[in-house]
Formats: sequence, structure tokens, C-alpha cells
Amino acid sequence: MPSLRNRIVSFLAAASLFAWIGPAPAQSQEEALGAQEHPKLVQQYGGEYRDPRLNAFVQSVGRRLAQAAGTNVPWSFTVLDSDVVNAFALPGGYVHLTRGLMALAKDEAEVAGVMAHEMGHVLEHHSTERVNRSTLAELLAMGVGAVLGSPEIAQVLGMGSNLYIASYSRGQETEADEVGVRLLQAAGYDPMAMATFLETMNRYSQYEALKSGKKKSEGFDMMASHPQTEERVRHAADLARKAPRGARPVEPYMAAMENAIWGDSPENGFVRGNAFVHPGLGIGFTVPQGFSLLNGAEQVAAKGPNGAIMLFDGGRSPAARDPASFLAQALQGSRTQAVQRLDINGLPAATAVTQAETEQGQVDARLVVVSVGNDTLYKFTFIAPAGSLQRHDPAFEQTARSFHRLSQREAAGYRPERIRTLPVRPGDTVEGFVARMPGQPYAEELFRIINDLPPGTPVQARPVVKVIVQ
Repeated sequence: MPSLRNRIVSFLAAASLFAWIGPAPAQSQEEALGAQEHPKLVQQYGGEYRDPRLNAFVQSVGRRLAQAAGTNVPWSFTVLDSDVVNAFALPGGYVHLTRGLMALAKDEAEVAGVMAHEMGHVLEHHSTERVNRSTLAELLAMGVGAVLGSPEIAQVLGMGSNLYIASYSRGQETEADEVGVRLLQAAGYDPMAMATFLETMNRYSQYEALKSGKKKSEGFDMMASHPQTEERVRHAADLARKAPRGARPVEPYMAAMENAIWGDSPENGFVRGNAFVHPGLGIGFTVPQGFSLLNGAEQVAAKGPNGAIMLFDGGRSPAARDPASFLAQALQGSRTQAVQRLDINGLPAATAVTQAETEQGQVDARLVVVSVGNDTLYKFTFIAPAGSLQRHDPAFEQTARSFHRLSQREAAGYRPERIRTLPVRPGDTVEGFVARMPGQPYAEELFRIINDLPPGTPVQARPVVKVIVQ
């Protein structure tokens, strides 16, 4: 899986209980569509997370659920190397969950609940409808790329479109919950695990809002693509109460999570608050308050207020060492203002502004290219709704001018955070475990969320707990 380190800067890249299976030709088409979209999704979310224990655990849970489903769907289960809390299903049985989501569970049954819910989307064919809508939005965005002479910019707009249309309807979420509860029961897990994990996710969304100073979570998370309501939690719990209780194994899950990365992985650099730093590449920049950063395997994206979008990528580009020449050639033939040369913290750079007509109206785009030597260029693509570039430009300029090389000392200060699983002994306290998590914002709230300890509940309520350490 390519990473930002190897990214080439190029504007040219870019009935029975579960008897829902349709006719063979339709299923074959779904499998082909899933196989086509699966690598794209994995690439966007940091690549596969290559932790043998964690992957073996997920495959084991997946096999148990697949056997309970009793269908001929060729299921595939992938852990994504992303701290974004999300899970995805693609047609043909491709189920994805991020390590960020897995870190919020408290036992095996809750992980199984997420997987069963996503399998429900596949079995009800929701994922096919969702991908088809996303593909349509991408085609519309590619029309923008043709006007701009830059499929890369179209990719930015396509990402924005996907953020909007990728959500399931409330009815689809309810259907997937119902299928998931039945699937948990058939596999011998406690069906209540789905409802308890939904509550934990809601608490984490509130924590993210508290940490970022927002009234609600407005970042890239599962709440955006999986509409969450109190009614949905109650409905899942009501369904579970009608079913027999099942197993909630703790030890296999905790063993799988030991030493798992929390937050960003070193290969893709780190998001720390409103800053992105990549010690391996020796670069960093910051975005203004109010922007949410999403760190991918090849690109870093930021979603801001009032429709502002930022995209950052780069790498070796031997054919274009001069930023101004590179930018002028890349935008040749488009409606572009004159390319301006810049100096950004001692590094040669260039910027240009262009516009494009889209199916949804006009947009403005500012491009900034920076050279760090050794045939290596980095690029910011800033998008604003038509006529609003002047309003957004201060934030865009602040971001571009924050780009800098990391000193050796600065780079050495960034290391991944990891999850440790610790037994709870007599006399242990919440405060004692929280003290092991220095530097975490609202550390007690976070500790209680990742261990499903409501306020005031003593730590003895859990035999094993997770803490986040450097």
C-alpha cells in the first residue's frame, strides 16, 4: 500500500433467518463492485493495519458470524490503519472497521456487534445503493477535473461529495441493526452488545466535541456516515431484550488490543490537535481552529467551516523541480490567475488561483506548491465555494505558510501512542489509571469511555482496563 512517503505529486493521478441473497448474476455484480471499490477504501483510510494478533482476532470473529449467517457471501474482514472511528461495508461482503473504532469496544461481543451491523448492510443490499450514489458523485466531480485540467482537484470535491452522500438512511440503519441483533444471537453473542456499543460511540462523539470546543462532533467520524439517534439505541436494546443472553468474552479482545496503536501510525505521520507532522519525511504544518484533519495513506485532508476544504500531498517529482514552472504547466489551459512565486520558511514555493464550473455551481481553488529539494514537491489544494475565496484565503494562507521542515529534535518528539491492557487489582482506582495517561485531553473522561465506565462507577466494575501510553 503506497504511503505519503512515496506519493508522486501529479495532477494527472487521481424463509431462513438470513435468506436475503438475490439472484446469482446480481450477486456476482455486487462482488465485482466490491472488489473494485475495496482497495480504494483501504487506501483512503491508511491501508491495512498489520497487527497479527488483532487481525487474527477479527478474522476469528468474522468466521463465527459468517457461519451463523449461513449465506454464500464470500465475506472479507479488514482492519484499517486509521484512528477515525468508523466501519464500512461494500457490496460482495467486504467489511471494514478501523482500529480507532475497535479501541472503543469493551469486549468481543461489541466488536462482533459492529461487524454484524455492517454485514446487515450487505445482506440488505444497502451497500450497493450507497456505492452507486458515491460513484455518481465522483463522476460529477470528474467533470470539475476536466474543466480545471486537474483530476486531483476533482478528487477533493469528490471526497466532499462522499462525505455528504455516504450516510445511510435512518431506515437502512434500523434494518442493519435488526439483522445484526439476530446475527449476534445466532452466533452465540449477547445481542445487547450492539446497543451498549452504540452508547459508547455516542459518548465518544461528545468527548470529541468537548475536546475540539465544538457544540457537536463535526469531524470525520462514524456519526457522519451512520446516523445516530437515541431511538436507534433504544430500538436495538428492545430487540436484544427479546432474545436470550449470549457470551461477552473479554480476554480475547483485550489480548488482541494489547500494544495496538492509538491515534495516528508513524508511517502516515501524526495529527496532533490542529497540526500534522511527519517525522519520517521531516515536515509539518498546522490548520486553523475550526478545521478537522483526516490523515490518509496518501493525502491529508481538512474540512473547515462554510464549505472550505484543504488537501495536502506530495513526494518526489524529478520532472518538475521548480514550483512555479510545475504549477504553470499543470494548470495550462484552465482559467487561472498568474502564478506567483513565494518563499515559505526559506523554501521556494508558488501559488495560483483558478475557478471551475460544477454541476452544483462554481468553486474557487487556490493551489500552493512547495519544494523541499531533492526533486521533492508538496502541494496544498484549497477549495472554497464560488465568490468566497477572499474570505477563506487568510485561513488558507495561514496553513500554507505554516509548512516547515522539522528539526531533528522536533521530529524525535513524536512517537505513536499505544494501548496497554492492565488487570484491575484490589485497591486500584480510576485516578490511578488515569495518571498513566498524561497528556490526554480530559483524560478521565477518555479512560471511562474506552472502558465503558459511566461517571462515578469504580474501576472494579471491569476485570481488565485499557490505558493509553506513549
